[in-house]
Amino acid sequence: MISTGDVKKGVIIELDGQLMKVLDWNHIKMARGSAQVRMKLQNVRKGDIVERTFQAGTRWPRARVEQRRVQYLYSDGDVYHFMDSETYDQFAVNGALLGDDARYLVENTDVSVSSYEDEILGVELPVSVDLLVVQTDRGFAGDTATGAKKAATLQTGLVVQVPLFVSEGDLLRIDTRTGDYLTRVQ
Repeated sequence: MISTGDVKKGVIIELDGQLMKVLDWNHIKMARGSAQVRMKLQNVRKGDIVERTFQAGTRWPRARVEQRRVQYLYSDGDVYHFMDSETYDQFAVNGALLGDDARYLVENTDVSVSSYEDEILGVELPVSVDLLVVQTDRGFAGDTATGAKKAATLQTGLVVQVPLFVSEGDLLRIDTRTGDYLTRVQ
């Protein structure tokens, strides 16, 4: 059990039969009444965000969400296949659960999977991934006066803005949190 005094950002609790992640919380001391805690919660399964207020001392069951390292193997249409790095068990995840994060997955990428009672809740990508440029326009000498950029299509279909010196066949490091170009690896 977890009480209002133990709440921190990122903690997942069970509330009304739903898994809720604490995004933010505020302790409010009332002049005459008892203290309250206002929390901003996100439904882990649906993604809905709600704000709720609770009396100080309220207790909820803490959800035991497990994190494990897995390796991305391949995709088969809209189904993505992973392998547990310790047990070598393979499992599939629907593309809807990954959303836009699927654009950063290349074979043999190590990711972290969150699960609750054998239900996959989400996939956490590494901070950056290395992706190959498959198509981009040529940059012209002298076009760098304003820090010009051009579009590059990467091996996963992701399109990012890159400096003019980047060419097809280059390996780029991309930030998975923002989708921005970081550096050229090769």
